[in-house]
Amino acid sequence: MDLRDYENVHANNLSGGNKRKLSVAVALIGNPPLVFLDEPSTGVDPQAKRFMWNIVSKISTQGKSSAVIITTHSMEEAEALCTKMGIMCAGEFKCFGSSTHIKDKYGTGYELEIKIKTLGEDEVNTMLNFAQTQGYLPFTPESCKRYLRDNGLDALAEEINPDGFGHEFCEEELDGRRIDAAEFIRWQFTESQGDRAINFLM
Repeated sequence: MDLRDYENVHANNLSGGNKRKLSVAVALIGNPPLVFLDEPSTGVDPQAKRFMWNIVSKISTQGKSSAVIITTHSMEEAEALCTKMGIMCAGEFKCFGSSTHIKDKYGTGYELEIKIKTLGEDEVNTMLNFAQTQGYLPFTPESCKRYLRDNGLDALAEEINPDGFGHEFCEEELDGRRIDAAEFIRWQFTESQGDRAINFLM
């Protein structure tokens, strides 16, 4: 399990990820016919996670020395390690079968991951200079709303309230702290780009 470097370290002094690896190693000692693993890769870094998956896979599918039963919240982990899957809800089995069978029967669509560009320091400074010349600074909840409305972001302006996405900019004023202008500029850019992406998809 790649723990040779820690052979003289007490288990309670290991990192969370290495404690997981140690637990899996202990469970596999003696090639038991049945192995139960409860979320074995939680808190383990991606490289160690793949390494652990390879070990478990070799034991269960290639070596066929043990049957392995795993509980996990990760579909990726289940697909990497399991030939059969069951999904439980409130302590009851809702379905059981292969990954393909479950996806065909219960899959409802696709998952799309979108990464939104972040503003560089120069871009933030340019936008701050513009806000300064237009009289928006220092930012208050009201000038934040005015800035957003003047830039065609009316829906986002409505979120500058104690219950909206922009609640933090109201809380700062209530706490007597100044609104961080650069933080607000980055926030409004990210939110507006997210709205554009959603509108484009719709």
